[in-house]
Amino acid sequence: MSLIERVTRDATAAEEERPDPAKLVSGDPVHTTWNLEEVDGLYCGMWQSTPGAWRVSYVEWEYIRILSGHSILRGEDGSETHLRGGDSLIIRPGFAGVWEVLETTLKDYVIRV
Repeated sequence: MSLIERVTRDATAAEEERPDPAKLVSGDPVHTTWNLEEVDGLYCGMWQSTPGAWRVSYVEWEYIRILSGHSILRGEDGSETHLRGGDSLIIRPGFAGVWEVLETTLKDYVIRV
């Protein structure tokens, strides 16, 4: 195993799923994940979603970098964060709200549980 790995969708098989129907707000989003690393509570890879909206509640810490698309994170507190290609952010445990994908969104992620 190499100690350096490029973050690319070509590196691993894709896993496809949809949000839990109880959390679905609108649409029929399809989530595709390419998990590149899973070790000691650390996860990283790439994730893509087609348009739709669903409720989220973070118990983990996540760093994301949006590669393409347009999404909105709407917090329960009324906040609204637009996410577009080139944006990077941290989502901390305790964030709850709705993730809405307006244009198919692709992101890199690092999650610490």
